[in-house]
Formats: sequence, structure tokens, C-alpha cells
Amino acid sequence: MASTVSERTGAFPSLRHIARLTASLFAVALMVPGPAYAVCQLIAEAPYKSPMPGEARVWQAALGPGELQIRYIGHSTFELETPAGVRIATDYNDSIKPSLPPTVATMNGAHSTHFSINPAPEIEHLLYGWNPKGGPIDHDLTVQDVRIRNIQTNIRGWDGESRRLGNSIFIFEVADLCIAHLGHLHQQLTQEDLTRLGQIDIVFAAIDNSTTLRLESLINVLDSIGPAMVIPMHFHFAGALQSFVGRATQAGYEIVRADGPALLVTRASLPMRKTVYVMMPGGG
Repeated sequence: MASTVSERTGAFPSLRHIARLTASLFAVALMVPGPAYAVCQLIAEAPYKSPMPGEARVWQAALGPGELQIRYIGHSTFELETPAGVRIATDYNDSIKPSLPPTVATMNGAHSTHFSINPAPEIEHLLYGWNPKGGPIDHDLTVQDVRIRNIQTNIRGWDGESRRLGNSIFIFEVADLCIAHLGHLHQQLTQEDLTRLGQIDIVFAAIDNSTTLRLESLINVLDSIGPAMVIPMHFHFAGALQSFVGRATQAGYEIVRADGPALLVTRASLPMRKTVYVMMPGGG
């Protein structure tokens, strides 16, 4: 094939040459490894609402390919493993925990199944969802390819009295996904809470219908957040899971029952229709 004069001499690059160079640089950029952070906050028209029939779900361009593994250990503890190998245990405690110490452990102050008195010394980052000294506690931590932040909410003690800022919603931004663990949530979320949450893709929600939010209040919270996927947790009371599944079905959620305690998720694999993904505890 004949080439242009500029391609032969190199004096003036042709449009074809420029296009080839641009494509090559773009391909190289995609091959460079780096954190695939999600952009959860400050999204126009967030949080995401379910599309109308026939309407496509539109995403921002991903920052990079990535997979996230979610393993349900039990109660309110999940183990998240990021593409860079960072392992995070939520509501880490002394009785229900992964078999190996995580890189990061988040905890909440509801009671002993949500925090650890003797955390493993190998844990690099211990993130408390409440301030043991009182007052607020704010986390915004980046560990390799994951950003972890929190939003505090009030909590109710066994005596029925409110404890200010006793719970944290932890948000994990990784692999172009935004995951929120609601913790031991006892209150509706304010508009400020929702703004700080931003666009959330996956929510871990306590569905016990007793010691946390009642079902109607929980469904309202989930509707206000608008995730693609809700993964139930904290369903240790008899009938709690069945009641939640029934109410979620009425609210328009598709119910999917997992084959096992682990899930490999990517942005491309998120469901188009809002979904409750039921995982059974599988231990460490």
C-alpha cells in the first residue's frame, strides 16, 4: 500500500499516523496497573434509581478493569478482597471472623458480635465505627487500591436509650464499585447522609427486623440509597430472612439465592434490575 509523503519522510505526520499514535498511547495507558477507585460521591442525579422498562443503565467510564470478591463469614461480617490483594473484614469481632487476619478491620459498637476486644496484631488498620472517647470519629483511608470512609449514625442501647454516633456506615470504593455496610443501623438516613453516601452499588443491610431497623423503615432506607444489589446480613432471628425476602419482593426486588458464601463481582456483572442477593454464611 502506498504511504503518504509525510509518512515516508517523517516531516509532517499524517492524520492516519496521528490516529495510530493516539490509539497506541491509549492502549498502553490501559495496560498500566493502578488503583481502580470508584467515584461514589457527587454524581449527578445520584443515588441511582431503577431504570424504567426498556431504559438502559448508564455508567461512567470505568477507571480500570477489576474484580471484587465478597465472602459472607457470618452475622454482620463480610470479607472483601480487592484486585491488589487487600482483605477487609467488616464488623470484625472475636467470635465470627475470617480464618486469616485481614489487612483492614472495621468495627461497630453495638455489642460484642460487632467489635473485637483482642484483634489480631497482624491487622494493619483497625477502624472503629464509634469513638471510645466520645464524640465523632471520621475515617478516610486509602490502602493500595481501596478507599474506606465512614458516616456515623446514632444507635440504640440495650436499655433503649440513644447513644449518639455509636454506629458507622462504612463505604468501600474499589474496582469501580461503591459498597456500603450499614452496620447496626437504627435510624432513617438524612439527606446529608445520602449526599455523603453518593451513588452506592452494593449494600450490606441488617434485616433482623428487631434489634436494628424494622422492615418498613429498612425498605425506605434502601429505596433512598438505590443500590443495584442488596446483600442481607444479621438475620439470626427465626423467620427474619423469610420476612425480608417477602417484603423486598413486594417492593420490586428480584430475589437471587447464591450457590455459596462467596461472590465475584464486577461493575459489568451488576444486575440491571434491583436485586436482593441472599448469601448463606460460610465462615472463614
